[in-house]
Amino acid sequence: MKDLLIFATNNQNKVNEIRAVLKNNFEIITLKEAGINIEIPEPYNTLEENAKEKSTVIHSLTGKNCFSEDTGLEVQALNGEPGVRSARYAGDDADNKKNIEKLLHNLKGISNRSAQFRTVVSLIIDNKEYQFEGICEGQIITEQLGTNGFGYDAIFIPNGSTKTFAQMEMDEKNIYSHRKKASQKFIDFLNKYHAQS
Repeated sequence: MKDLLIFATNNQNKVNEIRAVLKNNFEIITLKEAGINIEIPEPYNTLEENAKEKSTVIHSLTGKNCFSEDTGLEVQALNGEPGVRSARYAGDDADNKKNIEKLLHNLKGISNRSAQFRTVVSLIIDNKEYQFEGICEGQIITEQLGTNGFGYDAIFIPNGSTKTFAQMEMDEKNIYSHRKKASQKFIDFLNKYHAQS
């Protein structure tokens, strides 16, 4: 029987990425599938605190094992912006297009395009919290390329590739992905945890 984990998100793109990594080991259900219809606030200034907030809220509501993640794009020349505000960089109602436009505007004329995506996964299992981090370093390009993915994928080329994340299929993206790296640590931990319990 598969282990059930509630993923504390309403973002279907993130769910698809996590399910692609977890394969058949675990049954991942979304907030919607768990019958939970809330938007969990992200009030903190770090990915770690926001990830913990989301998993803690869902765990306190359900009492079930669950996990959440928070991801930010950290641009070196902008002192780590947009960072924890990546999804709301151009305002609370901003979409991917507006966020990208603001980022490219802020980088205009700057030659240092180094950036990294960073993901923090917060897992609560048997009433205890664990965190796992994944980082993907790369470069911000000046125009959008590709139609896959979401967020800033169309302007981010990971180191070691010539394609943006938005030009890659999921399997190729997972070679580099910050979310894949964090998820892999999380999966390895779960496998060991269950072997010991």
